[in-house]
Amino acid sequence: MLVVGDGAMGLWRALAEVFPQARHQRCWVHKTRNVSNALPKSAQPGAKKALQEIYNAEDRAHAEKAVTAFEKAYGAKFPKAVKRITGEVEELLAFHDFPAEHWVHLRTTNPIESTFSTVKLRTKVTRGAGSPAAALAMVFKLVESAQARWRAVTAPHLVALVRAGARFENGLLVERDETLAA
Repeated sequence: MLVVGDGAMGLWRALAEVFPQARHQRCWVHKTRNVSNALPKSAQPGAKKALQEIYNAEDRAHAEKAVTAFEKAYGAKFPKAVKRITGEVEELLAFHDFPAEHWVHLRTTNPIESTFSTVKLRTKVTRGAGSPAAALAMVFKLVESAQARWRAVTAPHLVALVRAGARFENGLLVERDETLAA
């Protein structure tokens, strides 16, 4: 199982307690914003391209080379920005250990956040839902209507393999060694 996220730290801590074996994938959208905030405006466009080289790399080896290139390019002048990447490389590149078809879903928490931003906005507009039962009904109906705009999981048949503990390297299923299986 892979837990994706950056915000709502209490939720992620609770998930880590319930699913201690789950891996954690940092959200690249949030990470890019955090790195950009540690850079002057003039350096942000180049850094954004360098970060795209990391998270769009074809495999982990290319991603790690791109991390090294980012560190060389920005490390001397902007060590805080570089530390935000180099300090979490394993969590940033965890998606490489899952099916390549799922990478687009694992890199970002924005789909989750946009669903709940609708709920948050409606709650502010109505100034609360009144009762807990009304709040639950409102959230249910809002999420149910948002569901129509959700993107389906690419290659849903691979979810069962991931849950069963199948091993993937750079997005490809690794077959068990026949000598070990015997």
